[in-house]
Amino acid sequence: MSDTTPNLPDIKAVTDQEDTTAKTRQLLGMKGASYGETSIWKIRLQLMKPITWIPLIWGVVCGAASSGHYVWSLENFLKALLCMLLSGPLLTGYTQTLNDYYDREIDAINEPYRPIPSGAISEKQVISQIIVLLLLGYGVAYTLDAWAGHSFPNVLMLSVLGTFIAYIYSAPPLKLKQNGWLGNYALGASYIALPWWAGHALFGELNWKIVVLTLFYSLAGLGIAIVNDFKSVEGDRQLGLQSLPVMFGVQKAALICVVMIDVFQGLVAGYLVSIHQNLYAAILVLLIIPQITFQDMYFLRDPIANDVKYQASAQPFLVLGMLVTGLALGHSLI
Repeated sequence: MSDTTPNLPDIKAVTDQEDTTAKTRQLLGMKGASYGETSIWKIRLQLMKPITWIPLIWGVVCGAASSGHYVWSLENFLKALLCMLLSGPLLTGYTQTLNDYYDREIDAINEPYRPIPSGAISEKQVISQIIVLLLLGYGVAYTLDAWAGHSFPNVLMLSVLGTFIAYIYSAPPLKLKQNGWLGNYALGASYIALPWWAGHALFGELNWKIVVLTLFYSLAGLGIAIVNDFKSVEGDRQLGLQSLPVMFGVQKAALICVVMIDVFQGLVAGYLVSIHQNLYAAILVLLIIPQITFQDMYFLRDPIANDVKYQASAQPFLVLGMLVTGLALGHSLI
């Protein structure tokens, strides 16, 4: 009979790996990251939720592609990199910190380990972080406009618009997130349209076609935004917030979510066909297929348990589809 008792070094290795994973999840601002961090700078980073920066950074890339004027050079690369810093760490970090500040009562119910309800950081420190990120964002936006030679400060005005939307999304009296439809669309547009406009304006002329198409595309982003509501359904219900899972129930809201994501991407593919970008349209449709597969495998079966797993598996195909659309629009201008 073999001895199945694990070695103590093996147990320690597993424990160390679990601790490292927990710390990483906490720093990224991921759901369930309850590891007790004490470093104030790591706590500040957690408030900024780095995991949420990725779509905004990617949106800048899509906007640069759709401008039709991005050419590879050190100067253009540095401009794009600075715009990514603006859209991701600075303004998304501002948005997430602001949202955590105004969600501290909800988080005390849903995620009591978050920095504010757990007492890991004071409210005064949070407010100072919000102000610093806001001012740094405006400073970088102004620098980008000057660097690009804009006669009108396009990037700065887009930054002001984005931060205003972030404020009315999170803060009373409007607090758009109290309305499932309006709040999620504001979030979806902020994640898709705003960074896209900034990247496009930095390298080309922002026009109404790009504005309308990206706002339309943001309806798919609305579906992605709904995914985030499932983790906080209990707290939302207790505090009277009308998120879609509260309004329609978990299963109906999950169905609405996936339909929004798939249908509006399909309609964007149809638009690409109408401007004779057939190859790009076909690629976009092919990217929708694995999304549908993961929706059936994970999200529709248990949206609360599988929301993170679903986003990790399906969302890459959505963001790749955004780039395909950006390249198609840029190619149509050449």
